[in-house]
Amino acid sequence: MGSEHLVQVVLPGIVAPEGLEIRQAVVPDAGPGQIVIAMEATGVSFAEQQMRRGRYYDQPPFPFVPGYDLVGRVLATGEGVDPGLAGRRVAALVKVGGWASHVVLDAKDAVQVPDGLTAAEAETVVVNGITAWQMMYRKARVRAGQTVLVHGASGGVGSVLVQLARAAGVKVIGTASARHHDALRELGVIPVDYRAGDVPGQVRELAPSGIDAVFDHVGGRSVTDSWHLLAPGGTLVSYGSASTRDDTGSKQWPVLKILARVSLWNTLPNGRRAYFYNIWAGRSLSKDRFRARLRADLTEVFAAVRRGDVTARIAAELPLTRAAEALRLAESGTVTGKVVLTP
Repeated sequence: MGSEHLVQVVLPGIVAPEGLEIRQAVVPDAGPGQIVIAMEATGVSFAEQQMRRGRYYDQPPFPFVPGYDLVGRVLATGEGVDPGLAGRRVAALVKVGGWASHVVLDAKDAVQVPDGLTAAEAETVVVNGITAWQMMYRKARVRAGQTVLVHGASGGVGSVLVQLARAAGVKVIGTASARHHDALRELGVIPVDYRAGDVPGQVRELAPSGIDAVFDHVGGRSVTDSWHLLAPGGTLVSYGSASTRDDTGSKQWPVLKILARVSLWNTLPNGRRAYFYNIWAGRSLSKDRFRARLRADLTEVFAAVRRGDVTARIAAELPLTRAAEALRLAESGTVTGKVVLTP
């Protein structure tokens, strides 16, 4: 690829954000079926916060390049790939490898970004948008007139969830710390302060007949509370275990506990359903089906952003070489929206 340099951020082991390393190399070529993307935006997601602690349940062995998703321009196409893709802006979900100036991937994993969205705007809704869309429409199948509870309503996934739900004519109750309540009210969300204690009690007062869908990333005891808040026929979607982020011991155990609960609850004859949502589910069974679904859903999310149903919230943009600072900022809990890394 000539004189271009590849810059990557490496997670060498369990380290503080300042322990991230910068590595330089030569930009690789695109093999058959592959493309090389010149990264324009990648982001800090909750996964990297867990990975640097060795707490993400299926992270690769150290050292590796983190970065769950990215947006960029196609720089080169390999054999068997439409050369017309060159120069196009695309998004990709990669789980690891995104924190790099250039990324090689299968062309089939790239989703085109529509005109009218900047790279940073598109980046804010890749992993968060797919997650929110699939949980809401593929799992909970939320419909107008229903009532939903979104935990962490001002977080990355939560903020997309509440906006999609409001656009669909759904009543939304959202938990968040008090400083986010005014912003939530502006979106038409009924806020609940999770720091004020007895969240289930507060929610029951607001929705005496129960909740049609609960979206829970907290894990631990919160999942059980969420299950008990469901109306008959309601759906619980658990999608993480944020409450155990700083625990020690097995990183699989918190997730296994949730999975065990979910399968037990699903045997109960009360018409309620529980799911543990994993964005990668089904990929090992059928790569093509997985990709088709991902492309369809991300395309819907990009359309929602273009319509103004979802506002892309960028908390800060920092260059890739300041990834440590970006990670610190994302973990501080003081920002609203996504911390984005640029080349």
